[in-house]
Amino acid sequence: MSDANAIPQWFSGSEHTHRVAAAIAQYGPIARTTLAQMLGLSQGALSRITSDLIYAGVIEELPAEAGPSGKLPERFTPRESSDRRGRPQTSLVLCSNARTFIGVKVHGMSIVAAAVNAHGEVVSGRHEVPIGADQSAEYVVSAITRLVRECSADIASSGLPSPTAVGVAVGGHVVDDSIVTFAPFLHWDGATDLGTMATEATGLPCGVFNDIDSLLVDASWFGPGVGVDMFAVVTIGVGVGYSLAVNGKPVPYPDKSYCLVGHVLIDPEGPRCPSGHIGCSHCLTDDSIAEQYSAIVGRAVSFEDFARDAKGRVPQATQLVNRTCFRLGSLVATVANIAMPGHVMSAGESAFLAKLGTDSLRDGIRFYRHSQTQPVKFTIMNHDWQLWAKAAASRVIVKHIG
Repeated sequence: MSDANAIPQWFSGSEHTHRVAAAIAQYGPIARTTLAQMLGLSQGALSRITSDLIYAGVIEELPAEAGPSGKLPERFTPRESSDRRGRPQTSLVLCSNARTFIGVKVHGMSIVAAAVNAHGEVVSGRHEVPIGADQSAEYVVSAITRLVRECSADIASSGLPSPTAVGVAVGGHVVDDSIVTFAPFLHWDGATDLGTMATEATGLPCGVFNDIDSLLVDASWFGPGVGVDMFAVVTIGVGVGYSLAVNGKPVPYPDKSYCLVGHVLIDPEGPRCPSGHIGCSHCLTDDSIAEQYSAIVGRAVSFEDFARDAKGRVPQATQLVNRTCFRLGSLVATVANIAMPGHVMSAGESAFLAKLGTDSLRDGIRFYRHSQTQPVKFTIMNHDWQLWAKAAASRVIVKHIG
């Protein structure tokens, strides 16, 4: 990412100051005593840091009885304070409406955008521009510019501050939070500095990120992954994706965006993928499922035909739903066995299948796990491209907090 499109810092301060602000963003509302214990800071040091952050308009105090506390790290248990003298206990939270951001999700059929506040909460309507035959970077940038303008209008009408930055999520490989080197669903196969192009077109700092990593960060800061040491996302839809976070940060790996999980063996008797592999997780993709269902019903059908029959509980479709979910369970078990996350989130256009065949999904997980292992915790997300756009905004929120 060049200086021109670098995401600005919300405030200047020491490493400890940024750690405190990030912890309040993730775990707030949180009491000072709890925060000090969690970060290993003295009460005096924490008090000085939080006073500076309150003065800077980054965080604010709430009465302890104002609402429930935030979720804490799973391996952290706060100690009861023996000193109850002094002023009543208060909780610290991020000033959520002090900043706004715009998130954009680019996928093969359309580009979707939403504005969020500093706590990743959507504060705009849903805005979308279709992608047709023209999938060029120039068209994508022009669409992003239009969407940023529309989201900015929503922000202004709500009386919130103008957007600080834009986050863009794409399915593919991104270098330096700006340059897309591989985007198969857009048929891009060369280096495209989308971040710089979007920054110049919108007038706002723009970061570009892998879409699954963005979902992972959003969930780790503002969703089911908060406080989870090891958290994984598995997505199914047009493709199959996977990413792992450790303490809220995606595990870096130079080849992680090249659809590698799509060729993990999950069913030795499964169909052959376009690359010639038998039973790999490509059988979870929409195109493969459509081919499998076509073979079952004896005529060519689309994935949309299958989805309609699956939701209508047509027996042949239900049979394939259960088989697919067992295979998905096998993939989740493989992830759990090797990466050992405490929680796995299933997302993507076709994640609704997991809700139709949850029992088969659990069976697939159990079949490939030792009988004495802990059950795999998993969450199935309702699919909405706006949530992916929100996730892109979360990436720039994290960078803005520092």
